[in-house]
Amino acid sequence: MIDFALAVERQEGKSPVVAIYQACLLRFRPIMTTLAAALGGLPLALGSGTGAELRRPLGISIVGGLIVSQMLTLFTTPVVYLWFDRLARQFSGRRASRRIVRSTT
Repeated sequence: MIDFALAVERQEGKSPVVAIYQACLLRFRPIMTTLAAALGGLPLALGSGTGAELRRPLGISIVGGLIVSQMLTLFTTPVVYLWFDRLARQFSGRRASRRIVRSTT
């Protein structure tokens, strides 16, 4: 997601917000793969019968882990990307102002 956003930002000259939005839309296919894996683990998590008490924790951890990791990825990656962009612009602004101050003295 980050690689695509950086490529869009550099090649097409789009803003970081637009670039990360396009990256999120393009990277939707892996989200569906994760959803398929989580749905595949549901029989383990919800199953009953002989030995289900041994398989249920595995199913719950598979489904729960996939859901939590997907949510963290979908929500934190764009936020961190935009936060780092803002931080980089802030530091580059300080460097530019230092160069101006040094050149005038």
